[in-house]
Amino acid sequence: MIAKYFKSPVVLISRLILGVVFIYASIDKIVNPGDFAKIVGNYHVLPLGSENLVAIFLPWLEFFAGACLIAGVMVDGATILVVIMNIVFIFAITQALARGISIECGCFSVSSEAGSSIGIKTILRDIGYLFLAYIVYYRKDYSLEFFPKSI
Repeated sequence: MIAKYFKSPVVLISRLILGVVFIYASIDKIVNPGDFAKIVGNYHVLPLGSENLVAIFLPWLEFFAGACLIAGVMVDGATILVVIMNIVFIFAITQALARGISIECGCFSVSSEAGSSIGIKTILRDIGYLFLAYIVYYRKDYSLEFFPKSI
């Protein structure tokens, strides 16, 4: 199994990349929840009105997971959150593409000038984040963590 190679440097770099990406992705959404709610609504997957709740809750969840990964606190839980969020993101983007909906991703910016359109590259990027999360979750070394899982 490939997991035997998941030692401290590889795991730490993967944790930091995921943490920085998720914190960076959350900042503009936290500052502009109304604009993010419009982007969430454009995906047409949530019941009417629930996009506001998602637009307020999701960016803070991203920020929390990223901060935990960087700080080395509750790494397993943060990694599971990252996996769940990425699976949901991949599903939302895939269904929008399958239905022919051409929208801004809303991944890193809520403004239409700085945002990027959804596409296969977006899905592949999220799959890459899933791979990094796999490395972190199946790590063999728990150094630089404050609450590692019990052995």
